[in-house]
Amino acid sequence: MAEQTLIQFRADKALKQEVAEIYEKLGMDLPTAFRMFMVKSKMVRGLPFEATLPEHKITRAEAKNAFYELRRQAADVPEMSFEEINAEISAARAERNR
Repeated sequence: MAEQTLIQFRADKALKQEVAEIYEKLGMDLPTAFRMFMVKSKMVRGLPFEATLPEHKITRAEAKNAFYELRRQAADVPEMSFEEINAEISAARAERNR
């Protein structure tokens, strides 16, 4: 048997518990799962999974839902006249310049 070494690291307690439960359902404990991770890393000479940032694409349904949600929120905003809008802009600029 090869010489053993102890590996320690810190992890979020809730994350550790969730992951431990997943591995338990698969019939293994955390140390076994981490050993598997290291063996697979050695085999592929890198991370044993794809490590790229996903390209976030919004679906048509998500865009439509976001639009309707913004419209719903805007319905509660009182109507303002052009003069009232300009007065607010002027007041904000005056405050910013102080």
